[in-house]
Amino acid sequence: MRLAVLIVACALFAGGVHAAQPARIKVQSADLLIVGLVQDDRMNIHVSRVLDNAPVRDAIVTVAFRGVNYPMVAQVDGGYAMQSWELVRPGAVAMEFHVVAGGLDQRLAGTLDVAATGKADQPGSARQYLWWVLNFAVCGAFLLLWAQRKKNADP
Repeated sequence: MRLAVLIVACALFAGGVHAAQPARIKVQSADLLIVGLVQDDRMNIHVSRVLDNAPVRDAIVTVAFRGVNYPMVAQVDGGYAMQSWELVRPGAVAMEFHVVAGGLDQRLAGTLDVAATGKADQPGSARQYLWWVLNFAVCGAFLLLWAQRKKNADP
């Protein structure tokens, strides 16, 4: 029984499908810090002051990359978000954030590196089929061991 549980745990750990890690950008000036996460076609950022780490709310934030300016929309959690299919393209891209809040008007530049997401995790891929075969094999082995144990336990 312990062996079966160990086999199941190892198979699920080794054969699990991993979600793609979001791309991350971090830019800092003397006054501001911007941290952003890109997942699929959406980028969420948080803007804070370096001095006291206080969030910068009610600001006008735009981001420029690949020749286009995108306005960022304020979110309920105090962050800012935008959507563009240009974020899905793999590779490094230079970004410039423009933040206007109160008497503050700053431009911060950084580089976002979006990793290429190969077809390994796509539906119908060999990796997905291998994962399913491994799951069925582990479940079958578990049921076989359980049936054997039950058979040996009967008087």
